Amino acid sequence: MPTTGVPTGDFTAAPDSSWPLFEVFVRGKRGLNHVHVGSLHAADSEMALHNARDVYTRRNEGVSIWVVRADEITASSPDEKDPFFAPSGDKVYRHPTFYDIPDDVPHM
Repeated sequence: MPTTGVPTGDFTAAPDSSWPLFEVFVRGKRGLNHVHVGSLHAADSEMALHNARDVYTRRNEGVSIWVVRADEITASSPDEKDPFFAPSGDKVYRHPTFYDIPDDVPHM
């Protein structure tokens, strides 16, 4: 058997950290919301979606998957929670404590 051109010795693939990082959100069969389940590196969003399916829903836990590039996420800082959310603290009328919710209204 010819072995010309066949690499020998230890062969390791290029690290996937050169690919963009994606955050993965899965909606469970009984859930209403997508929940963050982890992160993965992928070459593009299509590959991230397929890899997320294989990694995070191996036991058919989900009915929907979202993948979002981590560098596209803008988030508030937990350290700034008081000044950031303070404007809503004096608007008590926004809280549902003033409303009667009928028993037959689901998911409230």
